[in-house]
Amino acid sequence: MEIIILSLSSYILGSIPFGLILTKVFLKKDVRKIGSGNIGATNVLRTGNRILALLTLVLDIVKGYFVVKISSIYFPNSVYLIGLICFIGHIFPIWLKFKGGKGVAVYVGIILALSFKLALIFGIIWLIVLFAFRYSSLSSILASSSLILYNSIFNDKFSSIFLILFFLIILYTHKQNILRIKDRKETKIKF
Repeated sequence: MEIIILSLSSYILGSIPFGLILTKVFLKKDVRKIGSGNIGATNVLRTGNRILALLTLVLDIVKGYFVVKISSIYFPNSVYLIGLICFIGHIFPIWLKFKGGKGVAVYVGIILALSFKLALIFGIIWLIVLFAFRYSSLSSILASSSLILYNSIFNDKFSSIFLILFFLIILYTHKQNILRIKDRKETKIKF
């Protein structure tokens, strides 16, 4: 019964659309009607408000981090499952007719809760790709795939299945971005 309550709580926390809430409260705008229509930090950045974009990023990371940390205390054998449920909640939130974010920030929070080293590798690869190509989507895809490569080379404690599953979901959530990059229509991040 407790694991069911934790799973449900994880989904509900994951499904809180911080980007949408922050832009509605502080900008009186619906972030879903701006840029890509996504509720994540990258699209919040397209409103021109860097502080709200950073706050969205931090709050989405905290969602993933928090549920994994709580799960590791009470249900250490279920951390991957609980993290996955939070991640799915962010991508398919009940409050927004199951149309949410792309899950990358929540994924970073999950990874950070499990391994600072892997989160650092993700962050470094993400920044390198972002500065080289200026595509947030490409940065997310390559950074998440780099963790699979790292794990396979160094045989870290992480489950390869966990990393591959998250990567495949991230790839799926970025399918439109991949098409836009291919067609050279993807919006670049402005520094």
